[in-house]
Amino acid sequence: MSRRSDVLEFAVLGLLRESPMHGYELRKRLNSSLGVFRAFSYGSLYPCLKTLVAQGWLTEETASASQDGPAVPLAGRRAKIVYRLTAEGKEHFEELLAQTGPEAWEDEHFGVRFAFFGQTSRDVRVRVLEGRRSRLEERLDKMRTSLARTRERLDDYTLELQRHGMESVEREVRWLTELIESERAGRDERPSGAAGSQETGGLPRDRDSTRPDPSDDTAN
Repeated sequence: MSRRSDVLEFAVLGLLRESPMHGYELRKRLNSSLGVFRAFSYGSLYPCLKTLVAQGWLTEETASASQDGPAVPLAGRRAKIVYRLTAEGKEHFEELLAQTGPEAWEDEHFGVRFAFFGQTSRDVRVRVLEGRRSRLEERLDKMRTSLARTRERLDDYTLELQRHGMESVEREVRWLTELIESERAGRDERPSGAAGSQETGGLPRDRDSTRPDPSDDTAN
């Protein structure tokens, strides 16, 4: 996943793995469950869906065809198209879930990957979390070095902004460390399936209220 469109394809496949949906439902789920997509539009979603259909990873059917036979749209109305994951699409999504390289833990990509941790194996989750933590630790070292060199030239407000950015990264590093320890200890009794697990991440709920949002721009 090296481009935003690739991240969108990953999220669409993941949501449709839960259940078939039409475009409006998909957009609502992307907006509500995956914060990185709050600003995207139908103009981005439908070309993505058409591409996935052309690749054989999704099929299209009218909304009522699977329940009541062929759909008969009312005059002047178009029947809603429902998108369903194919066997090939499921296999492709599982291949994407297994990826643990830098594309899995870079900024906005990591937030989307984390949202689907409920569908990801534990060893992959740990590798992605460790990769994310390593990247943030590198970023934190650079921020500290830069601040040490320039702090005498910064006014109070700019200095405070720099400190705020560092504190945000430090918080995420601590959060990631807690997650990694929890995964290694085998304490994550995660529910079956679901991108909806972003709210708890399949982790003990008493930690959920204190963890930062992985899509928080200040932490990136």
